[in-house]
Amino acid sequence: MNLTVKQKKYLKVTKKMTLLFSLLLLVSLNQVKAQSPDVITEDIRFESEGVSLAGTIYTPQHSYAAVVLVNGSDQTPRMRKIALLFAEKDISVLTYDKRGVGESGGIYVGPEVGTNNVDPTNLTLLAEDANAAVNVLHQRDKNLPIGLVGFSQAGWIIPIAANKDSLVDFMVLFSGSVVSTLEQLRFQFFTNGNRDFWDNHTETEAREHIRNDADRYEFTNTDPYDVLNALSIPGLWLFGNKDIQVPVGLSIERLNTLKAQGKPYEYCLFSTLGHNVSGSTEPVNIAVHWIKNRNHYTKSKTNNK
Repeated sequence: MNLTVKQKKYLKVTKKMTLLFSLLLLVSLNQVKAQSPDVITEDIRFESEGVSLAGTIYTPQHSYAAVVLVNGSDQTPRMRKIALLFAEKDISVLTYDKRGVGESGGIYVGPEVGTNNVDPTNLTLLAEDANAAVNVLHQRDKNLPIGLVGFSQAGWIIPIAANKDSLVDFMVLFSGSVVSTLEQLRFQFFTNGNRDFWDNHTETEAREHIRNDADRYEFTNTDPYDVLNALSIPGLWLFGNKDIQVPVGLSIERLNTLKAQGKPYEYCLFSTLGHNVSGSTEPVNIAVHWIKNRNHYTKSKTNNK
């Protein structure tokens, strides 16, 4: 069959449109797969200390437990990628935009805006936000064990929240400090953000600076050790040995002291990872396994509430 020039152009355009449609369909299918059809997401708002916070609940078909994700020190919105990792492993998750960030109301506190985010008042306020999120999950399923999972600065926030709220059954902390706020600042000024710090310094040197350096700021100190000593719920810490934000060696030493006193605390140290043990999915996998192993203990505890 002989085609006219016009028909040939039409056929060429049709083929291009078909190819484009096929590519769009492939992208669409990949997006559906990435969102995981076995996980239901729901955007919500909840109140905390007079402010409306915006978050998302990730619910798998079968939940072993539920967790609230507690943000670190930056202007962090809800942690969707981490939430999906947990939800795909059968753990319900509530993640929310930090106070004053994203769609959440309130005022953000941090050095970027000239305020002190490790002041006890701010840490306590962020702990109240975490507790409000815990209550949201509890109202949805009162038989499901609920834990707090957090990163970095959450090492100070989560113990405060857990100590105030009997609904919290366990806690998991990624690079959560077990030293005081002032001690950590001394360590951070010493490391000065140098990624090669541990190639040129020793643990002994770091501890000497933490012990003796003068404080550059004056504010009321917060020491998580005191609260952790009062808690009885199980806790897991995941540390990176290359961390230049949190003094890991000193934190582990204090955890060992608490463990020797009978506290149900455990930790895992990753020799090649840094702060927030990022760059590997293994820490999350270990955390999920640990949470599921806590299920029988925490569920029986929850049923007595």
